[in-house]
Amino acid sequence: MLARITRWVCLSLLLATGLALAQNEEKEKAAVTAAEKWLATVDAGKSAESWQEAAAAFRNAVTKEQWEQSLQAARKPLGKLVSRKVKTKAYAKSLPGAPDGEYVVIQFETVFENKAAAIETVTPMLDKDGTWRASGYFIK
Repeated sequence: MLARITRWVCLSLLLATGLALAQNEEKEKAAVTAAEKWLATVDAGKSAESWQEAAAAFRNAVTKEQWEQSLQAARKPLGKLVSRKVKTKAYAKSLPGAPDGEYVVIQFETVFENKAAAIETVTPMLDKDGTWRASGYFIK
């Protein structure tokens, strides 16, 4: 009897873990799609539009003018985008320096015209309206 209960508990835990992982994978997939769409706007040089499409937390942290200047300074020397592919993605409910919420930290391996190996980090968050939007961007 005890063995049967133990197996049932283990099976239940495995199913619950699998369900949570599947839910996180769906969230990661949606966040990657949102990040790639947002990056296409950035790549097109539409900095004001990319600011407007970013998460509310992003827009509250940096003005449109500050974003336009920062983006210009960071991206112009790199030249045009050559390629970009997802390197890593990780779902999180808590990030340092950010309010609790739903985030996916995505790292892209990116090649630019003037920089052969860059890592772009985009952190989409689930906004209050249920839409994934960029809340952070960093190039290394």
